[in-house]
Amino acid sequence: MLEKTTYKNGQITHEIEDGRLTYYLKSGLIKATGPYINDLFEGQWTFNRMDGSLWQIGQFRNNLKHGLWTRYHKDGTIEKEMLFENGIELKK
Repeated sequence: MLEKTTYKNGQITHEIEDGRLTYYLKSGLIKATGPYINDLFEGQWTFNRMDGSLWQIGQFRNNLKHGLWTRYHKDGTIEKEMLFENGIELKK
């Protein structure tokens, strides 16, 4: 079970609300967010850069990367797509 903690500046590091876990940067911007069920990462997660721009989106199943993961350039175009099965990247 995750406990609520804060950075030295008082900003919370993460919180769980309605089955959704959100990690924050010291600035307060969202670092990552997605479903958190029975202490496991599940479903679609979104990860952002330090400036808050989208970095990647991917799926988890039982805490493991599973399915399509897409990484983005800062301009929003696709940088790379990866396919995972139970935490292992499948080669294209």
